[in-house]
Amino acid sequence: MSQGLSSLFNPRTIALIGASRDPKSVGYGLAKNLLEGCVMRCRYCAPFLGKVFLVNPFADKILGASCHRILAQVKEQIDLAIIATPAPLVEDQVDACIKKRVKGVIIISAGFAEFSAQGRESQERIVKKLRRAKIPLIGPNCLGIIRTSTHLNASFAPSMPPKGNVAFVSQSGALADSIIDWAIEESYGFSSIVSLGNSADRDVSDFIEYFAEDLETKVIALYIESIRDGRRFLKVAGSVSKKKPIIVLKAGKTLRGVKAISSHTGNLAGDYDIYKAAFRQAGVVLAESVEEMFDIAKVFATQPVPKKNAIAIVTNGGGPGVLCADYCSEFGINLVELDKATIKELDRSGVMHPAYSRANPLDIVGDALPVRYKAALDILLAQDYIAGLIVIQTLQTMTEALEDAKIVIAAKQKHPGKPIICTYMGGKFTKSSFRYLEENGIPDYNDVRKSAKAMAALISRIGKK
Repeated sequence: MSQGLSSLFNPRTIALIGASRDPKSVGYGLAKNLLEGCVMRCRYCAPFLGKVFLVNPFADKILGASCHRILAQVKEQIDLAIIATPAPLVEDQVDACIKKRVKGVIIISAGFAEFSAQGRESQERIVKKLRRAKIPLIGPNCLGIIRTSTHLNASFAPSMPPKGNVAFVSQSGALADSIIDWAIEESYGFSSIVSLGNSADRDVSDFIEYFAEDLETKVIALYIESIRDGRRFLKVAGSVSKKKPIIVLKAGKTLRGVKAISSHTGNLAGDYDIYKAAFRQAGVVLAESVEEMFDIAKVFATQPVPKKNAIAIVTNGGGPGVLCADYCSEFGINLVELDKATIKELDRSGVMHPAYSRANPLDIVGDALPVRYKAALDILLAQDYIAGLIVIQTLQTMTEALEDAKIVIAAKQKHPGKPIICTYMGGKFTKSSFRYLEENGIPDYNDVRKSAKAMAALISRIGKK
């Protein structure tokens, strides 16, 4: 079923049916995103690289682009048709798309299975028609899709996120909207963002299959409320998770949540414990929050899987080191004991404080300058029995946060096969340092628990591709 989805993500020609002159309408937002890049004019936005044809029987021009009265007036072949008309008009527009032989359809419009029995009947008719014509459908009742590499913002999201290698598939368009805004602030990159809406035709399993083969995607993140075909999901996710990490945030853990799902997308959700067991069986990582989902995706996107479960902690604060050790124990991370040869090498470096811990966690004491971090990282990463590091920095009056970050980057360049995860604790005076880490491919978290959780996720993939 994932066959043919390329027309959705890599179209050369797009027809927007329901383009609007009203700045407060969905049809206007879609037109602006396609023609200009985004509504908010953020630094990541640019016009779509292909051709865009607007369809509106009541307008001659929108945003300076000429309008066609009907789809049939467009002379060129259409790869992707986006429908954003009122729900009662959608089926006729689908018929026009089939007659035009478009290669893919996104229905933005709401008012279908999530709305009424009549809406469900209309949705089912539309799906039958498109399947007979072998035209893939996303939606209805969805935000649309984004493909950053081609500046494709086929959605009414207000902006475009940075380019990256995380694909996010969501059964909530509103959640995707907010995540895009967050991604711009945090410089968090995505390869694609997909809003499934009612999943009337293609569902989450189809997109897992697609992104498994997508060269621009390294990690697949999913927000799921319900799964239509559980057996197929298990088969697909179980196969794909061996090649690429899949992270799932599942909504509907409680009875109230399950009831809310039914009114949201018109789909039914099952027992959460059954889902959890299925996810474990399929080898996917289960996240407990939106923040955790993208924390884990970030480490998968930037760090290698360690060769073995043998991790060390470097810290200039005893308390955070102890907390991190506790979380490592909770998450099954093996904190290796430093051998005598390693401790002797640290002693001989000539830069360690007399009271440094000589153990793992390696507490290099609060007055640590960059030269002490450099010695600790270089010596530990050079040991074959240490497979990765968690580096913690707390802010003291003598701390040189940005220089310490540069030390981490240099150490990573020397040891690219070992994961390094940072927790640079603080705020105003450390912001430039953790920005620098992130920009150079080192994940930084503001809490040692997050760092331990991220390292545990990496360790869970030992033995997989």
